[in-house]
Amino acid sequence: MICEDLEDFAAALPSMRSIAGLDLGTATIGVALSDRLLSTATPAETIRRKKFGLDAETLLALLATREAGGIVLGLPRNMDGSEGPRCQSTRAFARNLEKLTDLPITFWDERLSTVAAERALLEADTSRKRRAEVIDHVAAGFILQGALDRLGHMRRSL
Repeated sequence: MICEDLEDFAAALPSMRSIAGLDLGTATIGVALSDRLLSTATPAETIRRKKFGLDAETLLALLATREAGGIVLGLPRNMDGSEGPRCQSTRAFARNLEKLTDLPITFWDERLSTVAAERALLEADTSRKRRAEVIDHVAAGFILQGALDRLGHMRRSL
């Protein structure tokens, strides 16, 4: 089920299950996972993309192992907020993934998440080679943390 609204996504989430955050690229999928209390995102791994069927199989196996209860996909909007071809590709990925899983799926504006991830890795004095290896799942962590912070704020304001 694709939830355009974060409130609908929150309502569809099973309790005490983690959430996965995805940074969808053309060559890789960065994956981050939350804790069961939905407070902290942790970068997990980067999946090298092959074709959708294999990518989805690898991703869903990882999410089953980690007992994820939902998926937050980074939506790469343009800086003016409009949606371009990369957003269309992300939405198509979500529609195809929706056919293979019952997990609720939502989107989170990922503008500047990779920039933030790169900055954090530079501040940690990470080598160029290591940055290239981890940037995608670190960016997924920034995407997921943004969604988790919003979900936490929604729970506190109820």
